[in-house]
Amino acid sequence: MELTGTIKKISDLQTFNSGFQKKEVVLLTEEQYPQPINIEFLSEKVDLLNAYKVGDKVKIHINIRGREWTSPQGDVKYFNSITGWRMEKEGSADFNEPTEATPNQGQPAAENKNVFAEDEDDDLPF
Repeated sequence: MELTGTIKKISDLQTFNSGFQKKEVVLLTEEQYPQPINIEFLSEKVDLLNAYKVGDKVKIHINIRGREWTSPQGDVKYFNSITGWRMEKEGSADFNEPTEATPNQGQPAAENKNVFAEDEDDDLPF
């Protein structure tokens, strides 16, 4: 999935005792009612944020993850996280990728012929 918007906030790098690292970015979406979406970048992906600053318009490729947690009292709760894995700045070559494939210039165009024209003498009852 992808989200497009403007960077509202970039958090400081968080490093945990295990060596795990995390950095978060808040992306303000571009909709009728803009939403501030918190996106996590984990481990080696935290370095992706070094090239960006607050106010940059970007596209972030994300994964949505969910998990279940049971409290000591037996209550079950569900949590979601949004994890970024790729980021592109507006104006970059990848930001506005074409939505249609372009014809291969090295291949001759396929003939537009009716592939069923030869089957007119079939034995089907209808």
